[in-house]
Amino acid sequence: MKNLSSVDRRNFFKLSGVIGAAAGIAATLSACGTDDPATGTTSSPTPSADGSSAPAAGAGNADGTIKAGISYELGTNGYDPMTTSGALTVAVNWHTLEGLTEIDPATREVYPALGTDFPSKVDDTTYEVTLRDGAVFHNGAPVTTDDVVFSFQRVLDPANKSLYASFITFLDKVEKKDDTTVTLKLKHPYSLVNERVAVVKIVPQADATADPAAFDMNPIGTGPYKMTDNGASSQKVLFERNDDYTGPRPAKAKAMEWQILPDNTTRTNALTSGAVQAVDAVPAADLGSFKEPLKVAAVQGFGLVFTMFNVASEAMKDVKNRQAIMYALDYEKICSAGMANLATPATSFLHTEHKAYKEAATVYTYDPEKAKALIAETGLKSTRLLCSDHGWFSAVRPIIKENVEALGLTVQFEEKKSSDVYGTIDGKPDAFDIVVAPGDPSVFGDDADLLLRWWYANEVWTDQRMHWKGTEAHGKVQELLEKASTVGGDEQLAAWHEIFDIVSTDVPLYPIFHRKSPTAYNGETLIDFKPIAVTGLSFENVGTTEA
Repeated sequence: MKNLSSVDRRNFFKLSGVIGAAAGIAATLSACGTDDPATGTTSSPTPSADGSSAPAAGAGNADGTIKAGISYELGTNGYDPMTTSGALTVAVNWHTLEGLTEIDPATREVYPALGTDFPSKVDDTTYEVTLRDGAVFHNGAPVTTDDVVFSFQRVLDPANKSLYASFITFLDKVEKKDDTTVTLKLKHPYSLVNERVAVVKIVPQADATADPAAFDMNPIGTGPYKMTDNGASSQKVLFERNDDYTGPRPAKAKAMEWQILPDNTTRTNALTSGAVQAVDAVPAADLGSFKEPLKVAAVQGFGLVFTMFNVASEAMKDVKNRQAIMYALDYEKICSAGMANLATPATSFLHTEHKAYKEAATVYTYDPEKAKALIAETGLKSTRLLCSDHGWFSAVRPIIKENVEALGLTVQFEEKKSSDVYGTIDGKPDAFDIVVAPGDPSVFGDDADLLLRWWYANEVWTDQRMHWKGTEAHGKVQELLEKASTVGGDEQLAAWHEIFDIVSTDVPLYPIFHRKSPTAYNGETLIDFKPIAVTGLSFENVGTTEA
């Protein structure tokens, strides 16, 4: 099954200039292809045709340390792969944990990880996976098929309320066949087995059950790196190479140091000063700060900023009010001035480059008169707007606030850290009307089923946050998701497309825009580094020339 994001790797951008704009921040990035013409002096060399940067000279220093600056902080939950969804923790787990299969963060290609090969099909509802020879956990314990069964069972167990359970509803059970092979029993034929089993990371049963709280902060895996400091107190996540790793992607550096740098200026300065070799979430205002050997790339992906509505609140229980807010937004200004042209207004749940994209039945454009007419029908007078304070879309939030106030509404506006946003609203139907925040479930996989299920089938979102569960639209979406999971081809696409239409009209949660992820990095000291389209940084198969 072709993965579109591997094609999107060609959509790299080189920095070509910085221009003034109404918001005081705007930058023009010129594309390798023909998407955007160059408009100024090039300060970063053109990436290669396949979307990868030219590797640094030399074979690298096997005893070196990779240093990075990460924009996201450690949230309220830890690193346990059964429950974590934070940008920082998920990116760490890419390097320290493995599933039976894995998805490359850069190419988005699926590859066997703890399995010696992809799951082999016995019949339409039975698959088998043989474990990799010699695989051991970071504590030296051998990986057993019992550990594999346990890892799947704990995600599937409703009592654990795993965020990943909605991704593997097609699984009936996972059983031990013998000491080296597990059997996957499916409820029905399913076309995405290889991709989907990657969401379950294999952990040692003894350690995960002995002290769950300790395991959450320091999980034990089989990946090429071991985490030695989780950053909770030091604000640095530290790794060392796992010398017992037997998999296909061994660490190419002895250690890694990720500095947690949520402040935009601090993060930029860390790269320009040489304190780190790569940073994520480059703010538009800083795009002109990087000179050779520093490079900038912006890769199109699914990552977005969404508007989420409290369907249970007095202000937003009427769909006309939710639609009015969407029509009130000045998408062109948000994407140009607010995001420095690194974002595209949403015309569907998926971005236009996705292989399953189809324009939705309702496409929201800037139409304040229509928005005013809708709230005139409902009598809406005020609303509560809560935004996360991520720095990379800081220029967007004032535009949204201004747009909503322009409807004549009294707006109670707040900005909070992401963890505080969800701490404020989770399970509290009286706490808010509208939330604006970023999201990117494509860190777990790219297929439309997974992306849809993250928000529209996950009870944390549908029940505890948007309070949409139980509505007619919610029920119809669940039916269509199940239908799509049992078929393939055009029939599967048709079911997904119908979901796009439903959520575009009912708008419990909907994207404002999809964005390109801007990354800056040192092209001389990092070897084979590839900026990614998803949130975070990946150093799989990456080396360094530095000590």
